[in-house]
Amino acid sequence: MLPTFFCKATILCAIDLDTIMPVYYASKIRGKQRVYDAHELFTELQEVVTRPSVYKMWRWIEQHTVPNFPVGYTVGAYIAEVFHERYGVNYKLVRNMTVLKPLNIPEKKEKYILYQGAVNVGRCFEFLIPAMKHVNAQLIICGEGNFFKEAKAIAVLHQLENKVIFKGYIPPEDLKQYTLNAYIGITLFEAVAFSNKMSLANRFFDYLHSGVPQLCVQYPEYEKINNEFEVAHLIDEPTPEKIATGLNFLIENENHYQHLQKECLKARERYCWQEEEKTLVKVYEQF
Repeated sequence: MLPTFFCKATILCAIDLDTIMPVYYASKIRGKQRVYDAHELFTELQEVVTRPSVYKMWRWIEQHTVPNFPVGYTVGAYIAEVFHERYGVNYKLVRNMTVLKPLNIPEKKEKYILYQGAVNVGRCFEFLIPAMKHVNAQLIICGEGNFFKEAKAIAVLHQLENKVIFKGYIPPEDLKQYTLNAYIGITLFEAVAFSNKMSLANRFFDYLHSGVPQLCVQYPEYEKINNEFEVAHLIDEPTPEKIATGLNFLIENENHYQHLQKECLKARERYCWQEEEKTLVKVYEQF
């Protein structure tokens, strides 16, 4: 709390619920304006809702603070609705989208499948990795997290060490090249927690901006965008069978793949940071 209390600032911004208490009290004591930047519905995360005492604590913090943050923004329309229903606040929609830059799609010499991001619980690796036994392509995983060791063990269990490649953490510039050259991207979450189901992952836009069609779970935020621009092949639940079927469909149907790729090129012009930042600036201009 000390940096929050003593830093020179006109407005104090809380980034997610785990920083909201010090920002709330520092802003009250110092007489400063405050803003809530909600990256997710924190109280509905899987690691929170599955532990009753932890859930009770975070819900109390949310109830105690969020009504006192009348100005805020979040990453999804459905999350904004929840905040409005619970606390009467009207938060703006500011999604963490990729910056629009010129794009030249390279020839896809190797049809590899890419997962980029945190290798965490709830990201469906226990379904995705076994599915690769039935897919004629390599899966490259860029990132680490709290399920990294378990994911590697699953690959060993299914004798997929040469088909599922774990790159771990890699520099951002290298990741851009992996994404640009990927044939298919992966965006999967388990609906164990409400926050997962209402998510809108950064990687969804990274694939889109690189012209990479993706296999994606059919949750509300993704389905909404996909109904406007068909950039992904959606599956209703992430089982090994449905994941394998979806990946094989994208690999084997060249015409449909090209259609999704063209939709990506159209969607990236609208779903980009240059458009989202306009809303963010308006939030702070009101002060």
